[in-house]
Amino acid sequence: MARKDSQGTPATAALAAAGVRFVLHPYEHDPGAESYGTEAAEVLGVDPARVFKTLVVDVEGKLAVGIVPVSGTLDLKALAAVLGAKKAKMADPAAAQRRTGYVLGGISPLGQRLPSPTVLDSSALAFDTVLVSGGKRGLDIEVAPADLVRLTNAITAAIGSRG
Repeated sequence: MARKDSQGTPATAALAAAGVRFVLHPYEHDPGAESYGTEAAEVLGVDPARVFKTLVVDVEGKLAVGIVPVSGTLDLKALAAVLGAKKAKMADPAAAQRRTGYVLGGISPLGQRLPSPTVLDSSALAFDTVLVSGGKRGLDIEVAPADLVRLTNAITAAIGSRG
């Protein structure tokens, strides 16, 4: 459960409040890393297909969240279609930070300031647990995909593409 320590974030608080089992995976973040998610997978020694990145997108003027493996990319057209829209684009970084309450590289799908429609790539369902950002750079949370879906009200769909 979340503790009142340096690892406490809105994401860990949301998991603790819901009584969900999770494991914290802190690591030393390298400010020079090119990809936050890939860095986490490498440093933690976890298959990149099990480590998911949280991306905020603009779907025809409304913000939404796509969660895909760090080993691939977000298919914006597929995400838009799942949400009943024709197109989507990556959200303005400042808007993403304001909406979620997190900094880039630390945006968690959990405990966001203002919840957004969320789509989790269906590949997550193949794993007992997946890792997502814990709400700050250098912290990932391991959680069951079913709990992630429940706590974010996510839709699961094929929105990731191998990169």
